[in-house]
Amino acid sequence: MLPTNQGCCAYQALAFCSGQRDDCGSAAVAMGYRRPDIRGAMAVIISMLRAVNVGGHNKIKMDALRALYESLKLRDAQTYVQSGNVIFRSDERDIARIAKRIEEGIERKFGFRPAVILRTAAEMREVIARSPFAKRHGIEPGKLVVSFLAGDPGEEAREKVRQIKCDPEELRIEGRELYIYFPNGQGRSKLSGAALEKMLKTQGTGRNWSSVTKMLEMAEKMEGSC
Repeated sequence: MLPTNQGCCAYQALAFCSGQRDDCGSAAVAMGYRRPDIRGAMAVIISMLRAVNVGGHNKIKMDALRALYESLKLRDAQTYVQSGNVIFRSDERDIARIAKRIEEGIERKFGFRPAVILRTAAEMREVIARSPFAKRHGIEPGKLVVSFLAGDPGEEAREKVRQIKCDPEELRIEGRELYIYFPNGQGRSKLSGAALEKMLKTQGTGRNWSSVTKMLEMAEKMEGSC
């Protein structure tokens, strides 16, 4: 399963989801994943932990999580809600190495190892800009979730996902993000997150649209203070 977290995303059994909105001042971007180039100035990065503080399991207090990030030389760490979202700065160029360092640090400090999925502020702008729901009216942010995948599943896997019929849900995939709209709410959906994960062969973690836009807002504020 691709678990998500109440508060950041009320999406437990499924972790693949959806988006709306294109008002962050971003230019249109090409679809598909491009390895982030964070050379030069210190980058602002958004990290999302998978399945922490869910149902009383994998508990981490946010002040302790911020302290851990600082101990890992990840600067100016700020958390958003209780589900393991941390925005920080780093001059490290290798995003995969940063994620591994965080996972190892959490395992040493808290005794379990969640997947840690990273997006730069620039990548998060792209996620919002290319939302297939951006121009739709009447979309409720609480019924939209974006699932951020740990790796690029490849075009063949993306095409398989596009063939899934899941009415009344609407499922879209672009690059390393899944977008799903749950018009009747997530609790009534029969869409299988486990089946999606098996098809994509990569882990993910979901955040609802309100959380996605708020995390970008925090990241851009941090960028502006550089």
